[in-house]
Amino acid sequence: MPERTRSTPPRTLAEALRIRDDASLAGLLRARPDLLAPVPGDLGQLATRAGTRASVVRALEHLDRFTLQTAEALAVAPDPAPYTTLLALMGGDECDPAVASALPGAVDVLREQALIWGADDRLRLVRTARELLAPSPAHPSPTGLGPTVAEATVGMSPGRVQEIVTAAGLAGTHDSVSAVAALTSLFTDRTRMSALLDEAPVESLNVLSRLVWGPPYGEVAADPTPPVRWLRDHGLLLPASARTVVLPREAALHLRAGRAHRHAEPVPPAVAPTREYGPQAVDAAAAGQAFMALSTIEDLFKDWNEGGPTVMRSGGLSVRDLKRTATALDTTEQLAAFWVELAYAAGLLAADGGSSPSRSSKSAGDDERFAATPAYDAWLESPAQERWSVLATSWLTATRTPGLIGGLDAKGRALSTLGTDLDRSAAPEVRRRTLALMATLPEGTAPDPESLLARLRWERPVRGTASGAQSGGAAAGRGAGTAADIPSARHTYGATAVGDLRSRIARWTLNEAELLGVTGRGALSTHGRALLGESAASGPGIGARPAPTAAEVAASRERAAAAIATLIPEPLDHVLLQADLTAVAPGPLERPLAELLDVAADVESKGGATVYRFTQGSVRRALDAGQTASDLHAFLAAHSRTPVPQPLTYLIDDVARKHGHLRVGAASSYVRCDDDAVLSEILADTRSQSLRLRRLAPTVLASAADPVTLLDGLRSMGFAPAAESAEGDVLITRQDAYRTPPRTAPAPVPEGPPVPDDTLLGAALRAIRAGDTAATVVHEPVPEYGNLPRTPSAETLATVQAAAMTGAALWIGYVNADGAASRRVIAPVRVEGGFVTAYDHTADDVRTYPLHRITGVAELTDDPA
Repeated sequence: MPERTRSTPPRTLAEALRIRDDASLAGLLRARPDLLAPVPGDLGQLATRAGTRASVVRALEHLDRFTLQTAEALAVAPDPAPYTTLLALMGGDECDPAVASALPGAVDVLREQALIWGADDRLRLVRTARELLAPSPAHPSPTGLGPTVAEATVGMSPGRVQEIVTAAGLAGTHDSVSAVAALTSLFTDRTRMSALLDEAPVESLNVLSRLVWGPPYGEVAADPTPPVRWLRDHGLLLPASARTVVLPREAALHLRAGRAHRHAEPVPPAVAPTREYGPQAVDAAAAGQAFMALSTIEDLFKDWNEGGPTVMRSGGLSVRDLKRTATALDTTEQLAAFWVELAYAAGLLAADGGSSPSRSSKSAGDDERFAATPAYDAWLESPAQERWSVLATSWLTATRTPGLIGGLDAKGRALSTLGTDLDRSAAPEVRRRTLALMATLPEGTAPDPESLLARLRWERPVRGTASGAQSGGAAAGRGAGTAADIPSARHTYGATAVGDLRSRIARWTLNEAELLGVTGRGALSTHGRALLGESAASGPGIGARPAPTAAEVAASRERAAAAIATLIPEPLDHVLLQADLTAVAPGPLERPLAELLDVAADVESKGGATVYRFTQGSVRRALDAGQTASDLHAFLAAHSRTPVPQPLTYLIDDVARKHGHLRVGAASSYVRCDDDAVLSEILADTRSQSLRLRRLAPTVLASAADPVTLLDGLRSMGFAPAAESAEGDVLITRQDAYRTPPRTAPAPVPEGPPVPDDTLLGAALRAIRAGDTAATVVHEPVPEYGNLPRTPSAETLATVQAAAMTGAALWIGYVNADGAASRRVIAPVRVEGGFVTAYDHTADDVRTYPLHRITGVAELTDDPA
């Protein structure tokens, strides 16, 4: 295939891509994976796609600040621009050594990502990037520079141009083009420009100082003051409209000492430490918080054990239900929302999809509810370290962002917990990068949050703000009298967005990592580093580290579980029973003991030790769940390190003696009791009126209320009824949780196309090269019909047979069975039975073609075009 040699300067981006090797093209496709959706047919299509607005915008958004500043400087440089010009724009007259050292790397990144092309003596920014970054009245440049003299004088009358040239001390010319060239030469000549400014009034220099770092536009009155008039007469302010003037780019660069940016940032800000702790102290604090996270998730599902709150019509959890959940978890609403979202991201929580026959208390047509999924049961049976690693991994990879809850969406609607608009594709990358930056500090060292945020903003500058931070002196305000003609600037492009999404996600990451036990005392823990895996070693930039694969995530989860296993306390098999009807759990309890205490007692306080309190209601709850008094006595005696107190024994026996004395069934419902005096007492109690009871027999009362309401009503009156079945057996009301049908965890919303793996890259490169071969091949001239070669059948057969013998490649015209015509480059392998089997360079595959469908053939020429 003929191609341009590396010594020949490329004339287009496609030619620049054509002389790259496969490794370089693979780097481009890895850095900009959107170029592979779908795979381009050839390098020309790849170049076209690389220059589309959407692709260029995405590539620019993934550049670090200095590389973006380099692109912005090229946008205000001549096209093409030599490297020396770019260096002067970035380093200024003094040429900052740090800038000179970092600039080659920035140029290489831009060239690798096909945002610039050409050799160092002819650097060209792709047209779309230039349009996005170059200054215009509607979109000022991030550099704060305005249009060139030639651009600003377009449409200006020749007489006015000559007046400016004369006022600047230049000789008059015969045409506007040479006059503009003379004025440009003046502004770019440091000696003559300095002499001109030496003649300027001090007030005029003050006006220039207000515009020099941008925005370069200002409004003037119909009768400007002398300082502004002097600048306008000498061409240092050129009219942009009837009431607006602009500082020409060449003049601004002279005033800036040649710098395109006020502050070039070639070196990323360092992440500063704040406090240092012992690694063991950090791990212990993180492990303690990790255990609290597990307890909180379990408490959440205990509260939602029989089915959680209903799903709002718009999706998500209502504010009222969130407040109730926060009260149950003894935390704030924002933290409750985080735990609910974490359980949802881990696949432990989901909506049940409406009524479910598996739930006895639901009926057809019931509202959709949130509930635990079957995966929660498997999670609950896993060791503590594995349960934590599932939560931590789900949090790290989830695109759902709980910190947004309570804010407003694009339509002004409130964002709700478990709602549909909480996915932010940048969240996993920001979380992982935040933790990776923390991992760069010594173990046990907590970072300064502001320095960490500054580093993140350097790696990904805020979209829609000036990456060069042209904030100082950007606006020419109404301060001095000489500047009264130039009010505040029209644009705030250089303002810093304090509340940008990435910074907010990073702040939330620091808080959430502490809640989850990934960090302790603000420093990254040992198991937190294991959770990151190789991400801790990745650097900034669009292609620094692709999102981890499923296998890498699983491996990191296992390492994190192993690292925290020795830190989480072992569950205990005992409690300390006390005479005040409390039980103290000095640590985490084994599951059977914890489950019984959850039913038979109420949690009074939590912390290093959990305090449970036994009450009549809690003991009755245990009896309702199928326990007997003897079961409770035996279980407590076996798991208490202290003797069972006598008050607790009396409490259990007293509640058990009354339990089941009354029986409730469905009539709608009924109450039966062997002691008719008890039923008479119920009827006489005014609190029973809402139950609408009537006596059917001396030992039976009927009610219009349902059995559940009747049970609750009688219990509120101080009785201890038990529910019974239609056969008269006592119903055991266990706290068995309602489960949704099997659900998968919510899939993260990707930020863009995934980074291709090596297999896909290799196949794509072969297809692109093959298509480019077919598109650029040069063939011997033959008669054509409809852009297809035409040769007689005998000549076609002879040419193909000869090529099969010699291994030569041919250019053919081919019409398939559907009548679609195409031109292909093939290397015939075998010709027999009216078919030719050949390697098709266009399709990068071996194919068989009927000879009667080949319109003609042509031999490839050896001479490149």
